[in-house]
Amino acid sequence: MPNFDIEKNFFGTVIGLDEVGRGPLAGPVVSCGCHFKNYNELIEYEKYINDSKKLSSKKKILSFKFLQKLKNKKILEYKLGIATVEEIDTLNILEATKLSMKRAIDKFKINNATLIIDGNFSLNHKKFKEKSIAKGDQLSLSIAAASIIAKVHRDRLMSFLSKKFYQFDWDKNAGYGTKKHIQEIIRIGPTNYHRKSFEPIKSLIHNK
Repeated sequence: MPNFDIEKNFFGTVIGLDEVGRGPLAGPVVSCGCHFKNYNELIEYEKYINDSKKLSSKKKILSFKFLQKLKNKKILEYKLGIATVEEIDTLNILEATKLSMKRAIDKFKINNATLIIDGNFSLNHKKFKEKSIAKGDQLSLSIAAASIIAKVHRDRLMSFLSKKFYQFDWDKNAGYGTKKHIQEIIRIGPTNYHRKSFEPIKSLIHNK
């Protein structure tokens, strides 16, 4: 279970960062930064906060509501950052992910913090100290909370877009390349929300 052991290694503000949406064929990449003001309520946190990939859809919503309560109590502060499909296609998915994380960080309006980042890449953003942590969402409560908030936000966005582009089942697959999703891309063509630099969309466009 994730805990605050990593956060406690650093003095001052610690922001946990995670992203959702690097793999889908459609939709933006969404990042979240989470800063816990204290590390005291560990037992209660562990009931609700875990790597978002390990939570059912119902549990993710319960966890998100719990995190909202912490925000209202001023225990947790979080910010979201997004990189668009156009930015993903222009920059590549890794650089777009970094951009979305930088946008989340900048919303905190602080100059001094330690960033703990899920993954194995560096942001080199301004003068922030940082540490990359492989499988950080399984180790750090700040990163795990960020993964949940980003996931719920992105899923809601894709469900909203699915009302207009219902053929692709984005409310169920969140833009990932399911068999039905790919069949519909082939049948009716990609939308403006599809990533033109991702296969099989890239080949479909070039082979027309």
